[in-house]
Amino acid sequence: MYDVTAKFDGTETSYRNLERELRALIDGEKNLVANLANLSSWIFHAYPGLNWSGFYLWNEADQELVLGPFQGRPACLRIKAGKGVCGTAFAQRKTIRVDDVHAFPGHIACDSASRSELVVPLLKAGKVYGVLDLDSPKLAGFDALAEREFTRIMAGLAERLELTQLP
Repeated sequence: MYDVTAKFDGTETSYRNLERELRALIDGEKNLVANLANLSSWIFHAYPGLNWSGFYLWNEADQELVLGPFQGRPACLRIKAGKGVCGTAFAQRKTIRVDDVHAFPGHIACDSASRSELVVPLLKAGKVYGVLDLDSPKLAGFDALAEREFTRIMAGLAERLELTQLP
């Protein structure tokens, strides 16, 4: 069974270890929901200082992001492309790090305890399928290294995920 016991200290080595653990967690499993559920849980428990970790997935029929597997308090169910941090990261197809969510124009406050946010698009074969959303109750809860490493890690994981299972 899996055990999140390694101390994450914010070094590049910690991110490499996190990536290895996340890859091992999804290897051999094709079900997208199961994999995203485990990824959001592992990140939530391994990465210090989070109050929310999860995925929003693009729903082509409704033309919006829909809440997917997550860890944390209940969240907003649907987000339009270009709205809030998640919708903006999706529309711009790039990672967005926000040190103070209250200063972000159009921020969508799902959990009033969240103060900073990191959102990474799920890109595969040039198409964006959704986003990984990480929230912290601390101002500037994510640094440039977190931004770079989560972007890199999610790019590798997206290649392994069965993202075409989305409706």
